[in-house]
Amino acid sequence: MNAHTRLSLNDLSEDTLSQANFDRLAKLINDRCGIQMPSSKRVMLEGRLRRRARALGNLLLDDYCRHLFVDGNLAAEMSHLINAVTTNKTDFFREPIHFTVLSQQILPTYAARSGSSIRAWSAACSTGAEPYTLAMVLDAFATQHGGPGYGILATDIDTDVLETARRGIYPSELIDPVPPALRNAYVMESRDKQRGDVRISAPLRATIGFAQLNLMDSAYPVGKPMDLIFCRNVLIYFNKTVQRQVVSRLVDNLNPGGFLFLGHSEGAAGSDPRLELVTNTIYRRR
Repeated sequence: MNAHTRLSLNDLSEDTLSQANFDRLAKLINDRCGIQMPSSKRVMLEGRLRRRARALGNLLLDDYCRHLFVDGNLAAEMSHLINAVTTNKTDFFREPIHFTVLSQQILPTYAARSGSSIRAWSAACSTGAEPYTLAMVLDAFATQHGGPGYGILATDIDTDVLETARRGIYPSELIDPVPPALRNAYVMESRDKQRGDVRISAPLRATIGFAQLNLMDSAYPVGKPMDLIFCRNVLIYFNKTVQRQVVSRLVDNLNPGGFLFLGHSEGAAGSDPRLELVTNTIYRRR
């Protein structure tokens, strides 16, 4: 059948992938994103792809796959597919011990160096809570101690979440974990109280550059080596081989003496011989 089948919205909720198409998608997602897609995630994948297939005109899932693999639309659709399958759980001051160690133990060593400036990278920034948290901590320290200066790069594979991060607008409840002093300094409330939104202040937003980057790429074009790299709660979606490869490439872009922050359940990924454990899944490059 040449024409794609289109169903009613009720029928779409019952639509499923053929085994062949699920296998093909699972391999593609793993190859492009490093995300493992076992059969236990099949229902999740179908649910996310239904929304995208619906946006293309209420296509069946198997016809969506035909759209990708047979009709030659894979390249044009790839960013939409990646955005559909990636998980973007994020919070301000997530794993707060990392930011305590940063402000109390790490930043004072940089402040003691005359003229020092910190390059920091949030390597899976999602909707921006992590890089904005990092910016608040760095800026508050620099304001109190007269330095060091800093700049932050924030990257993600998902273009949708990057756009959200650039805007810096969030539901007010999302910033509840931000300490009051930092909230007063860096978060602006909407004049329309009924909206319930807040926005990160323009000066703080200006300290962060956002860009798309795929951690599965063989090299990371991030410029000069970093002093701080945060790559938290993304390695858990990769197999152990890919975890080691990603960490190795991250360390390639880390200055000697610089620090790598991993997620609380990702400690085993920090086995690169160039790293030494500092504390709480924080590593220093030897």
